[in-house]
Order: sequence, then C-alpha cells, then structure tokens
Amino acid sequence: MMQELIYYNNLYDHYKELLTPKQRKYFEDYYFQNLSLSEMAENYEVSRNAIYKQLQIVLKKLDQYEDKLGLFKRKGLMEILINKIDDDKLKQKIRDNL
Repeated sequence: MMQELIYYNNLYDHYKELLTPKQRKYFEDYYFQNLSLSEMAENYEVSRNAIYKQLQIVLKKLDQYEDKLGLFKRKGLMEILINKIDDDKLKQKIRDNL
C-alpha cells in the first residue's frame, strides 16, 4: 500500500497538469490532506461513491499517461546513470536541469 501511494504521488508530480482542476483537487485532498471519502463527499456535496469513482479515474489516467509517456520511468533511469558519475558538480548540474 505504501509503495502504491509513493508511486501515484510520483506520477501525480509528473502528470498533474494533464488532469482537470477537479481531479487535482480530489487527488490532493485524498492523498495529501488525508481526507476520507466521506469528508470529501460532504465538502463537495456529492456522494461518497462519486468521489471514489473520480479517484479511480484519476489513478487510471495517471497509469495511462505513464504507459504512453514514461516520464517517471525515464527519470528513474536517468538517476541510475547520474549516480554512476564521479564528478559531484556535474551530477548536481544535471539534476538541476531535469
């Protein structure tokens, strides 16, 4: 569960701009603010099930974006390559430009 949470938070960092404002707000409320589905349903005056469905749509979209674009995977591969560089200044310069 924790690995899944970290994974989707990383995907969100890469692809949040591709989500609608409402999808971003739901994701952030649930995953960053730790609001329950019931709390969110009350805040947005919709059913708990509607919130759940929207969150499932967001996770599916994040998976689809990663499948098509692969930004998160590429960043991980870049980190592996960067870690093999001996020059710390060069490492930092590369990281600053990612």
